[in-house]
Amino acid sequence: MSDLGELLRKARDQRGLTLDDIQETTKIRKRYLEAIESGDHTILPGPFYVRAFVKNYSEAVGLDPDEVLRLYQHEVPAPPAEQNADPIAVRAPRRVKSQSSERLGKIGFNVMMWSFLILIFVVVWVYVINSDSDEPQKADQSTDITDVSEPPAVDKDEDPAVNEGIGATPTPEPAAPEPTQAVTTVTFGRKVGKADQYDIGPSGNHKVEIKVVGGKNWLEVRSGGASGEKLFYTNAEDGDIKTYELTEPIYINVGRADLAEITVGGVLVPDGDRAGSKKLLLNPVVAETPATDEAADNGTAADEAKTE
Repeated sequence: MSDLGELLRKARDQRGLTLDDIQETTKIRKRYLEAIESGDHTILPGPFYVRAFVKNYSEAVGLDPDEVLRLYQHEVPAPPAEQNADPIAVRAPRRVKSQSSERLGKIGFNVMMWSFLILIFVVVWVYVINSDSDEPQKADQSTDITDVSEPPAVDKDEDPAVNEGIGATPTPEPAAPEPTQAVTTVTFGRKVGKADQYDIGPSGNHKVEIKVVGGKNWLEVRSGGASGEKLFYTNAEDGDIKTYELTEPIYINVGRADLAEITVGGVLVPDGDRAGSKKLLLNPVVAETPATDEAADNGTAADEAKTE
């Protein structure tokens, strides 16, 4: 067995996966996976497929594929070099003009120029004629806006404002608008190891939902971080839905990101959606306590001490 095959086999055993599980995840035939672990690359389709299979195998068992290919490049054949072919210079065809075509071109150019000048002259002439003939219209100021020159009289018997409280019905005050619930926000923060950290706001309780869609998928969920308490650590079946309350940071590791949908409060968390593993760290935003409240409490305690 080669060093590369031994590394992949140990990583697979640590995750409790079989070759059938890797075959289901990567869609690579089992006999090719066995050949990679044994170091027998002769039965594989070609050098390109060797690198592609090793990369998919590494992602399925949680290893960095680029780092694996770099460390064991002596076992993995190099990709074929691209052949750069020098472009063949194509000689432009010689342009042949006849005297008749040149004469027609000059005539057409002169006709177009004169037509353009005549068009400009016509537009200017029409604009000047219209400007002279149109007189500004004056508004008729002789008509009164209204026939009433005095405000209407107010009947004290019918005006509830005059008769204070006598048979008047109070106008109900408008109801206060109901507070709207803040929308959940998912914001990329930074890289924590190999995991993408997303800050979840605003502060408060949020519901995390992980749904497996399209096939069996490896799923690891921990509370607090990558080394925290295990909440789920095994293969999840197609259609399984796992829900958690986001009261503290939650670490999520999926074997294939394209077979998992992760949402927080109904908002989709971007996971790359590719046929490889993805690690996420969901960090809830904590509301800051105003410093004035603490100062006010200290002042109240001091006043009580003086009174005693």
